Amino acid sequence: MGVNSSEMVDTAFIFPGQGAQYVGMGKSLYEKHDIVKKTFNHANDILKFDLTRLCFEGPAEELTKTQNCQVGILVTSIAVLRAHLLEKSEFTPQVALGLSLGEYTALVAAESLSFSDAVKLVHLRGQLMEDASGENPGKMASILGLGLKSIEEICEETGAEIANLNCPGQIVISGAVDAVDKAVLRAKEEGARRAIMLDVSGPFHSTLMAGASHKLKKALEAVLVLPPKIPVVSNVMTYAQDNPEQIKENLVDQLSSTTYWEESIRHVALRGIKTFLEIGPGTVLKGLLRRIDPELICHNIAA
Repeated sequence: MGVNSSEMVDTAFIFPGQGAQYVGMGKSLYEKHDIVKKTFNHANDILKFDLTRLCFEGPAEELTKTQNCQVGILVTSIAVLRAHLLEKSEFTPQVALGLSLGEYTALVAAESLSFSDAVKLVHLRGQLMEDASGENPGKMASILGLGLKSIEEICEETGAEIANLNCPGQIVISGAVDAVDKAVLRAKEEGARRAIMLDVSGPFHSTLMAGASHKLKKALEAVLVLPPKIPVVSNVMTYAQDNPEQIKENLVDQLSSTTYWEESIRHVALRGIKTFLEIGPGTVLKGLLRRIDPELICHNIAA
């Protein structure tokens, strides 16, 4: 899992977001490590349903549902992290961050948020996002090969919104179905190389999620958040924040506003950290880092 070395390497731990899930994630580690079994079993007890079976056996269409995949990715990522920490590793985490829901995983890794609270919150977050999508139907699309200024103008014209700035040349938009369809058409007219509709159930990271944000804020009021043991870089602020109330506010804002993954990674790199450890299912983040800065080194600790 790790790279053997006698030297310690300052590293950023990064955690994946929605879309990284796949049937079978975590299963091989579950069979090897007691800590992974305990992690999944603990999550089952909290959720009152068999998340383990859903992650390991599917079906895929059930796992892909927002209220299931988000908590599944969180639990799998923490299980992978715990298994990794059992091994002698030269990677020393100096900072943590996660893409969208991955920020919750980063907060658990930094001992700011308890595992139990994170499981409850992320499951609720997924349900609230599904509910908001039912009330305000929408979609998301990834626009490739068109500049930010052009997409900002298109969004202003069509009513779509910029959801994610993940890496150079890739901007994700969100909003009502008609608004996103119009924006995609305009983007192609303006010379976008490609426009890909995303396989998500609603207009995430847009103002159409405002109702979900309000309800999540209420839930977070009852949750204990501690100052992180290592800095956690926020998706919406693009720098580390150690004030518990501000951390809660960031998690609320994240649902209905733009996330800035590229800028967050560049902030970490400016701190002198060039090595990243992607912990959890998939290798999406490794691909994004390659686009952000080819000189950054990313190792994947897979599920």
